[in-house]
Amino acid sequence: MRFNIISIFPESFSSYLDSSILKRAIEKKTVTVSVTNPRDFTRDKHHTVDESPYGGGPGMVLKAEPIWKAVLSVSKKKKTDSKKRRIVLFSTRGKKFDQKIARRFSKYEQVVLICGRYEGVDERVAEYLADEEISLGDFVLSGGELPALVFLEAVIRHVPGVLGKYESLEEEKGSYPVYTRPEVFEGLVKGKKKKMKVPEALLRGNHKLIEEWRKKHGNSVSRA
Repeated sequence: MRFNIISIFPESFSSYLDSSILKRAIEKKTVTVSVTNPRDFTRDKHHTVDESPYGGGPGMVLKAEPIWKAVLSVSKKKKTDSKKRRIVLFSTRGKKFDQKIARRFSKYEQVVLICGRYEGVDERVAEYLADEEISLGDFVLSGGELPALVFLEAVIRHVPGVLGKYESLEEEKGSYPVYTRPEVFEGLVKGKKKKMKVPEALLRGNHKLIEEWRKKHGNSVSRA
């Protein structure tokens, strides 16, 4: 599976892509991730990627042309069937991202992620180039780089071979409180020493009792 990120700040991805699950998936070549800078597709000496908006208003808007050329460049490198490729623009007006969407995207061969900046992206990118717009939630960030990383990790967890065990997927095992050694831990709680114990139901090796406890105290994640 291929991920192509379009961003004017490609350096912001390197440390996270070089760690944990993403690093292992890339090293195993289960997925490939590349970052393309729209500045490389500009024609002026300043590599301008933004302009003031028509109609006035604060801030600057990312131009359509450099983004368009960047997306086309990564789409042409390997001829992927357009039905197996999805182009995403991160936007505050987009569909709210969730586990169901993450699972759906894991079925594609190529996903192109367009990261906005400043006051947004020329609307023609959303209208004619992107297949869909996605938002992480009801809040505003300075750009689409963090959403791209969140999207990337959430999706690749569903790609076969990325996780050590299929059961590690939370929508399969559910989400519940977990504990590890020591059985009793003493620490400060609101300024007072307190002994905190592991729930009795988890200590006896009774799998039926453990499963019942986890169902009672956990919650499920929606499936695709």
